[in-house]
Amino acid sequence: TRETLALQLPPAPKETAQPVTASWKTVEVQPGETLSEIFQGQGFGGADLANVMASGKDTGALKTLHPGDQVSFLTGPQGHFKGFRYSPDSATQVTLTAQRDGSLKAQVTALPVERRVHFAHGEVQGSLFAAGEKAGLSETMVLKLADVFKYDIDFIKDLKKGDRFTVVYDDIYRDGKYSGGGNILAAEFVNNGHRYTAYRFKQNDGSIAYYSQDGRPLRKGLLRTVVSFTRLSSTFGMRKDPVLGYTRLHKGVDYAAPTGTPIHAAGDGTIVFRGTKHGYGNFIAIKNTPEYTTAYGHMSRFAPGLHVGSHVTQGEVIGYVGQTGFATGPHLHYEVRVDGKPENPLTVTMPQPQPLSGKLMLAFTAQSAPMVARIQMIDNATQRLAQADNGHASTVATD
Repeated sequence: TRETLALQLPPAPKETAQPVTASWKTVEVQPGETLSEIFQGQGFGGADLANVMASGKDTGALKTLHPGDQVSFLTGPQGHFKGFRYSPDSATQVTLTAQRDGSLKAQVTALPVERRVHFAHGEVQGSLFAAGEKAGLSETMVLKLADVFKYDIDFIKDLKKGDRFTVVYDDIYRDGKYSGGGNILAAEFVNNGHRYTAYRFKQNDGSIAYYSQDGRPLRKGLLRTVVSFTRLSSTFGMRKDPVLGYTRLHKGVDYAAPTGTPIHAAGDGTIVFRGTKHGYGNFIAIKNTPEYTTAYGHMSRFAPGLHVGSHVTQGEVIGYVGQTGFATGPHLHYEVRVDGKPENPLTVTMPQPQPLSGKLMLAFTAQSAPMVARIQMIDNATQRLAQADNGHASTVATD
């Protein structure tokens, strides 16, 4: 006989869903884009942005992002904000991760990078971008060059054919691969016959700024130009008002620019007015010092998160060019008021910072000496080339 045995088989394993983990996404900053717009583009709100900005002192670098800079977002399974990563400088990375209580924990990492130093010299024949490209500079590095000298040179109206520049800068490489533009280490710009110099100086407390060869800070109390690479369309003084039709004092200068062009704060200060003001349309006034106030009119919109009492830093985006109020086309109306009296922004004496002195000046001189020698070496070489070429303009780029 055949006997059949019933075997008890083990139960089939249950299918388990793989846990969905959070993932990082890197975003590159586009020209004119603000951090608020980047957050919105990734589906995150003002509360997440405010949490990031309150997470530490290094977040000041996020107020002046440049095209080509990168930031990263950590997104959870349901699209929730879980973290943020950025580099306050080219050798440091800050990673913020959300905790259970909603706070952000910061981890600062030193990035293993290789810096390669380059030299470039150029002469302006048309635009600064064209001269920079011919000299071998990237568009990002040209923007950084203009940013260094923006306190002394108005690149909208002051740039002349025959102006020349010499730049010492570095690029960043990771694992032998190009990672991006680094910093301008030293530069010279000859504008309309006047020589300007800039040397990058890092102090013992970690603060970094640019100084002229004699130790004077390039960073002034106020910027003369607060909209990048636009056109001066109206100057300060008496003129016939194009809307009202009669002659009156034009209390500032106008910069024609496309609607939506970012407007930058001329200097550190506190917003004392934000709203609509008669012919100015959307208008912001900033108290920069006890004597100096700057004002910005005809904005299409304000930068998010700003209100009366907000503290802004020099170069921070505060709004966007528009045509609100009495305006015949999109432009920024920019004013500088000294003790309440309007002054010409193009000629007014700006509040001056104090030059380096004592031990700081000695440290600066020692730190900048090799760069001073390099700038002089490049100048001498280009002068010899120009003489050999019978005085014709030449452009060189050397590594």
